[in-house]
Amino acid sequence: MKDKYTAVWLSHSSIKDYLKCPQAYYLNNIYRKPETGHKIMLMQPPLALGQVVHEVIEEMSKLPAAERLRESPLKIYERLWKKVSGKMGGFRSLDEETKYQKRGQEMVQRLIDNPGPLLKKIIKIREELPYFWLSEEENLILCGKIDWLEYLPQTDSVRILDFKTGKFDEDPDSLQLPIYNLLVTNCQKRSVTGASYWYLDRDDEPRLVKLPDLDSSYKRVMEIAQKIALARKLEHFKCRQKDGCRACLPLERIVAGQAEYVAVGEYKKDIYILN
Repeated sequence: MKDKYTAVWLSHSSIKDYLKCPQAYYLNNIYRKPETGHKIMLMQPPLALGQVVHEVIEEMSKLPAAERLRESPLKIYERLWKKVSGKMGGFRSLDEETKYQKRGQEMVQRLIDNPGPLLKKIIKIREELPYFWLSEEENLILCGKIDWLEYLPQTDSVRILDFKTGKFDEDPDSLQLPIYNLLVTNCQKRSVTGASYWYLDRDDEPRLVKLPDLDSSYKRVMEIAQKIALARKLEHFKCRQKDGCRACLPLERIVAGQAEYVAVGEYKKDIYILN
């Protein structure tokens, strides 16, 4: 009998962690600090920036199309930025924070100046964290949040729109689209007929990207999901590099007590920064 409380939950971020480094996956997704019983989180400026911009977009998505720009998105941004100001965002100085805050403002301004996609009808998945059973037999659940689902009335279908706040283009071999395709297909009733990435630091409109077919998406995701499930069963999470890698070494410093504790964040994660 399926039991979501004993299942292995997988998401794009956790799968990406494992592909980078199994030890980083363990420290980000399983390890808990003995003193608090909480998971750990290394906060860094790019993460803080992406978090706030995506929260602005999330607030807009909750409103009817005609009301999405009624309150200035820049005002929403300034209000939300307070949550990551200073050490909460991993900033080491006021100058560094100002630099990142300005980058985020420019991204939000780009949305205001090019609101076309934001003013179209969208579909909202009801669950706060959409998920479905990737495999009941193997006790695997796939979960994740989708930024934006544009409704296409001509075909009664949806198109995935993912907002990007980083400096680099998404790797064509990334599992993000296969995962999102599976999630959207299984978490709402309409078919998925397209996908786009919107690189907010440099593009005035979304770029269409090829949507992978469902069968190949399932096979790719299931293959790595089984590897993660086996690693969890064997408790085997070893870095592939002899002396550690860029993904796991910063997290190892937290475990070793070499990072500064900041606060308890969302989802009861202990937030740390590195000096």
